Amino acid sequence: PMDKLYYPAKIWLAFGEVVSGNQEVTNWLLSHGYPEVAALGHAIRGSEEATAWLFKNKFLHLAAFDAAVDENMQAYRWLAENQHPFLVVFADACRGKPAAIRWFLENKMEAFVVIAQKIKYLRDNTTFDYHKKKF
Repeated sequence: PMDKLYYPAKIWLAFGEVVSGNQEVTNWLLSHGYPEVAALGHAIRGSEEATAWLFKNKFLHLAAFDAAVDENMQAYRWLAENQHPFLVVFADACRGKPAAIRWFLENKMEAFVVIAQKIKYLRDNTTFDYHKKKF
């Protein structure tokens, strides 16, 4: 199993709500010490400003996760090479890869499958016009 999940379950659930566009939860994260989680949710939704904030504030693993979800292979490799196996599997799940989804289900982490499905749906149904930073 992976030790490094970065955040408690409720923070990941809040992240899923930010991905769904919930501004109230975004505000809660901002006022409770998780600005990077709010920024990641907005980066996933296509905000260049949020992506820039992640880079500027040295949350490179979260910026790389966002890019990896977009199938940026340099970012994906960066996550793997910099010991972020959870984010690699999560990015795979967000891209609908069966092995990653199965891993979450086998490890009783169904909530991540739900969040991954939200992200995949958003990405499959939104046209993004931006250029992410290179890894």
